[in-house]
Amino acid sequence: MIRGFTYSPPKYPISYLYVDHDIIIAEKPCGLLSVPGKSESDCMEARVRNDYPESLTVHRLDMATSGLMVFAHNKNAQRHIGIQFEKRYIKKEYIAKVWGVMKINNFNIDLPIRADWKNRPLQVVCYEKGKSALTKVEIIKCMDNSSYVKLKPITGRSHQLRIHLKSIGHPILGDRLYAHDLAFMESERLMLHSVKIKLMKPTSGEWIEVSSSYPF
Repeated sequence: MIRGFTYSPPKYPISYLYVDHDIIIAEKPCGLLSVPGKSESDCMEARVRNDYPESLTVHRLDMATSGLMVFAHNKNAQRHIGIQFEKRYIKKEYIAKVWGVMKINNFNIDLPIRADWKNRPLQVVCYEKGKSALTKVEIIKCMDNSSYVKLKPITGRSHQLRIHLKSIGHPILGDRLYAHDLAFMESERLMLHSVKIKLMKPTSGEWIEVSSSYPF
């Protein structure tokens, strides 16, 4: 189900957690596009470029997802970091609050994903034409009818975390695309936040790790 919405991103200033001559790591707020939309110019890319005119986009987060997003300070850094994403060298962690009480502490979700062409931008699990997708899941704590989980995407498919959790019966709370009505109504926002990213500095080869606190 695709629920309607009005694009009204928060207006508070972008928070920068790490900046050097190659890398910019900032916190994207929930509700802000990563890059311009068909009719919307206000986005994370534009706001970061306003503060750092030479900044270049390296990857994206879903509009409804909040948390750490990496930008490059120059073309060489953009290429280097892009290769790190492509070869899966970069390590990412997310925190989500999901519907229901999970019973297993640590497990993997290994389900192939493809676009649902008749219902874009939705994704679906498809064993015939889907691309491989792997997510590592670790329970943090369980509530009466929800669970906090740590998610480590090994692959980087579109909507991977959201469709994977929905597929095992634990949709992310507040997910207007994949949650059933009860899970959707549990939160005014998508309860998914990028909390940690580890990558290599393009110039020195040194590894850096940046963390962010989840706001729910």
